Amino acid sequence: MKTHLIALLGLIISCSANAAGQHLNYDVNGKSYQGYYISQASDAPLVLLIHDWDGLTDYEITRANMLADMGYSVFAADLFGTGIRPTKMQDKRQHTGELYKDRTKMRNLLTSALNIAKAQGANTSNTVVMGYCFGGAAVLEMARSGAKVKGFATFHGGLSTPKDQNYSQTEGKLLIMHGSADTAITMSSFAALATELESNKIDHEMITYSGAPHAFTVFNSDRYREDADKKSWQRFTDFLSEVTQ
Repeated sequence: MKTHLIALLGLIISCSANAAGQHLNYDVNGKSYQGYYISQASDAPLVLLIHDWDGLTDYEITRANMLADMGYSVFAADLFGTGIRPTKMQDKRQHTGELYKDRTKMRNLLTSALNIAKAQGANTSNTVVMGYCFGGAAVLEMARSGAKVKGFATFHGGLSTPKDQNYSQTEGKLLIMHGSADTAITMSSFAALATELESNKIDHEMITYSGAPHAFTVFNSDRYREDADKKSWQRFTDFLSEVTQ
């Protein structure tokens, strides 16, 4: 196994080959993180993938590989830290709660993830950011930050906007996919976001799926809904084609 060390903007990245993709160990502000990068071509559009509150697990790696098979470069970022993959509810709430309380840190981790992907040769000028559940909330945080990417997509993600934030700086189109049977993130939150995006004249598309609960895309879970998963994935892949030309 070969290890490569890359220094970029104070981020130290080590890469170890793993099948077609690479697990990347990197530091942000002195803390260790581990993401996953896979690419078939250096000039391919980039998808920055943000995990749910379980941390970066095989689920996100599976989705990354699916996108790579379609010709995209993918970096599945880690927002929790190396080895932090919580399984207990209280731990999941702790790690997500820390980032919800420190939005500056969340934004820094997201920006750093793009820099790390760029260090691998990814085409960061042609990027879509996507995320699941907590990762969806992080995607919208990045959208509000004014990140210069082509699009933002969320699957059953958090939708609320902090009181001191808005979408006035947002660039790129938003795609929001949500289950109308979601009791964790209700349809009132969905409607509130639609009103907010419209008032800020943000290019957006918002879709609901009947009977789909929270986390409806997670394979092999009791919340998985095949119909909603397939429809949302198809819309997302069409969205990628539309905005990364």
